[in-house]
Amino acid sequence: MQFRPVKKLGFGLMRLPRNDRANAADIDVEQVKKMVDMFMERGFTYFDTAWMYCGFNSENVAREALVERYPRESFTLADKLHAGFIKTKEDRDAIFNEQLKKTGAGYFDYYLLHGLDRAKLEVYDQLDCFTWLKEKKEAGLVKHIGFSYHDDPKLLDQVLTDHPEMEFVQLQLNYLDWNSPWIQSGGCYETCVKHGKPVVVMEPVKGGSLAVVPEEAEKLLKAAEPDMSVPSWAVRFAASLDNVMVVLSGMSDLSQMDDNSAYMEDLKPLTEEEKALCARVAEIINSQIAVPCTGCSYCTDGCPMNIAIPQYFSIYNEDMRERLDQKGWTVNFSNYQMIAKDRGKASDCIACGQCEGVCPQHLTIIDYLKDVAKHYEER
Repeated sequence: MQFRPVKKLGFGLMRLPRNDRANAADIDVEQVKKMVDMFMERGFTYFDTAWMYCGFNSENVAREALVERYPRESFTLADKLHAGFIKTKEDRDAIFNEQLKKTGAGYFDYYLLHGLDRAKLEVYDQLDCFTWLKEKKEAGLVKHIGFSYHDDPKLLDQVLTDHPEMEFVQLQLNYLDWNSPWIQSGGCYETCVKHGKPVVVMEPVKGGSLAVVPEEAEKLLKAAEPDMSVPSWAVRFAASLDNVMVVLSGMSDLSQMDDNSAYMEDLKPLTEEEKALCARVAEIINSQIAVPCTGCSYCTDGCPMNIAIPQYFSIYNEDMRERLDQKGWTVNFSNYQMIAKDRGKASDCIACGQCEGVCPQHLTIIDYLKDVAKHYEER
C-alpha cells in the first residue's frame, strides 16, 4: 500500500467562508480561491470534501476553486459516502457519480465511508458498501479506500479486523478529546497503530473550541511559545503523532489559512513537555465547557423546528465561562434573540431525536437545549 507523500496539513472544505452567515451554501468562492492558492503555493496538496458539506455545495466549490484551476495530478482530493443518504444499493452509485460530476475530478484519491459508528455500520453492511468501495478502487475511480469514524476503540478494532482492505482511518483527534470517555481519541489512535492503518485527523481544533481557550490556558500557551497562535498548538499536537498522515483543518478565512500553513510548512513536533502542557490546557477547558459541541451542524439539516443548535451551544458555552452571578447579563442574551428571529428557539424543540441520531459527538442535544432555553428564555 503506497500513499502519495503529502505535507501534514490538509484543507477541510467544510467550514468555508460565507457571503451570508445564515446560509451554509452561500460560499465566498473568490476568497476560497485565494485560500487554495496560498495552500498550494506553500506545498500542501490534500483537500477533503463530502456530499453534505456547506449545504451540499462544498463539492461544487472544490471544482470551481481547485479542480478547474490546477492540474489534476498536482493535488489529492478526498470525498465520502454517508449512510444517511442511501437507502438502496443503487443509491451508492447515484451519489458517487454525482460527486464525480460536481467535483469534476475524474477520480478520487481517497474515498471514505462517512461517520462510521454502530448504527451506520449496519447500513454499510446491509448495502454491502465495503465490497462496493473495493470495486471502485479496482475500477480506478478511487485510489485509496477508508472510513471516517465516530465510536469507541472496541468497535474500531472489530471493523479493522473484519475489513483489512481498508487502507486508512479518519479520526476526530485533538488534545481535548485524547482522554475523553466519549470520544476516546487516544484509544482509537492506538487501535489504528495496532492494525497498521495511517490516520487522517479531523477536528484537530474541535470546531474552533481550541482556537479560543480560557484566559488561564491561553496565558500558559503564550508563556511557552509567545509567537505561536493558540490553535497552532492543537494542530501541531495531532501532527506530531507518528501514525498521522495528514491533519485536516476547516479554515474559514484567509488569515486562518495563512497562520496554519505558515507554521505547518516546517513542522516542529511537540516535545514531551509541550504535550504535557496541552494536557494541562485540556484540564482547564474541561473544567469550564458546558456543551462539547464541535459545530459540525449535522444536527441542523433535518431539524423540523429549524433550531440553530450549534450557534446556541456556542453562545451558551461562552456564557457558562462568565461570572453571571456578578455580571447578570452578557451580549449573548441579545445574540440569542437575534438568532431566534429567523430560527427556532431552543424551547421549540419537540424532542424528535433527529439531531441526536446524527450527532458525531453523541451529545444529549435535547437535554442541552432545555438548559439553553432555561438560560436565555427564563432569566
